[in-house]
Amino acid sequence: MYFVYIIECKDGSLYTGITTNVDRRFSEHKNGRGGRYTNSKEVSKIVYTEEHPDRSSALKREAQIKSWRREKKITLFKK
Repeated sequence: MYFVYIIECKDGSLYTGITTNVDRRFSEHKNGRGGRYTNSKEVSKIVYTEEHPDRSSALKREAQIKSWRREKKITLFKK
């Protein structure tokens, strides 16, 4: 089981990624071990998660969401 997630950073920016464990991955982001982008930002909260049956479908969805403009991402989790 894989998850696509969106994290909001303290500066209001959004980060999209995939993982098999959302809580663990969020903790890694908070502790500076989550990736280059979130290392330079202070993460605030998880604003969206979406479950996928396999890595391939999660990666495709992650790429799709990353291609969207900020406003479209926000409508995804403000429903």
